[in-house]
Order: sequence, then structure tokens, then C-alpha cells
Amino acid sequence: MSTVLIADDHAVVRAGYRQFLETEPAITAVGEARSGNATLAELRRTPWDLLLMDIHMPDRSGIDILRHVSLSYPAVRVLIMSGLPEEQYARSVLRAGAHGYLSKGGSPEELLRAVRQVLSGSRYVSDALAESMAAQLERSKQQAPSPCHSGLTAREFQVFRKLAIGASVGGIARELSLSAKTVSSYRSRILEKMTFESNADVTAYALRNGLIQ
Repeated sequence: MSTVLIADDHAVVRAGYRQFLETEPAITAVGEARSGNATLAELRRTPWDLLLMDIHMPDRSGIDILRHVSLSYPAVRVLIMSGLPEEQYARSVLRAGAHGYLSKGGSPEELLRAVRQVLSGSRYVSDALAESMAAQLERSKQQAPSPCHSGLTAREFQVFRKLAIGASVGGIARELSLSAKTVSSYRSRILEKMTFESNADVTAYALRNGLIQ
């Protein structure tokens, strides 16, 4: 069983949300707060499970309240609702600690679905926003530069890692059953491909990128 606190400065909006939420059998209590300070006062008084809050409150920034709740009441799940465009605000509130973002233009069914999902421990965004975020992530992956060592062949990378841990050319040659001249050639190619000047550069790069410990 769960409890929900509705934070919105419009009494009509609060009453509408309360009406929908009270039809949900799993919700045992619904409270209301009309301002940011009233919201925080209510949270100090009562251990609410979910805060359903408008991003714009009359006395305090919704983001400010969200950050305060995240720090002081980490057990409280927060579902932000707003009439503003998802694309413009949803990512910001999710980064600030919200567990979901709901458009005020959504249906009662979407409201209940979002509340159930957030109370269950998951995050909620609309299908359209989820698709947009996935597409953005894919674009970021495609645009991300390849790591410097990705241009090495399998054998060059093998030699690279041994150089990174301080192995000598002779030691690498014995371990890989290669001639010292061959290992020296691999070393030269590695330094050239990665635009390094010395084995110290190899070690520093490997440590920085988690290739050795």
C-alpha cells in the first residue's frame, strides 16, 4: 500500500489528480500541498511514498525542491508533472533526481500508469520521450571518437599491454616467442600509430583508460 502527496498551486488540478488517484486500490492516502514550502513542511510531517509535483511552484523552483527532496528524503519517489514540452525539461528533471516526468496533457490512464511504475521502483517517461532518448544515445555512440588503441592489430595490442606494464623488449620477445627485432618493430608501429614518444606514454595511456591496473 502506498501514499501520494500532490504538490501543485492550482486547487482544481490537485482535486482532479486526487480524484483519479483515489480510484487506485493500492493507494491508501492522498495529500495536497499548494506551494514549495508547504510541500517540504508536509514531507517533514508525514513519510509519503510518492511526491507528484508540478515543476513550477509559486514560491520555490521545482528543481530546487526536487534536489532538496533527493538529499533529505531519499526514500520518497518523485514524479514531476508539467505542461511544458517533454524534450525541453524531462532530461533536466531526471538528472536532478526525479523518477519520472509526466505531461499534464496526458490521460488519467497515463497518470495511473506512471504512478504505478514509479511506486514499483522503476522510472517513467512517455513512449515518445523514451524513443527520443534512445535515438540520441545511439547518435552519441556513433559520433563518439574511437579510442586511440582501437587502430592496433591484435598482436600490436598484445605487445602494447606488455610494454604498458614495464616489460622489456627482450622479455616480451621471450614470452611471445618472437625475435627482439620483431618486437622492436611492433613497438615502433605502436608509438607511431598512437603518436607516443616513449614507453612512459604507453603506460600512462593504459592506466588512464583502464587497460592495465
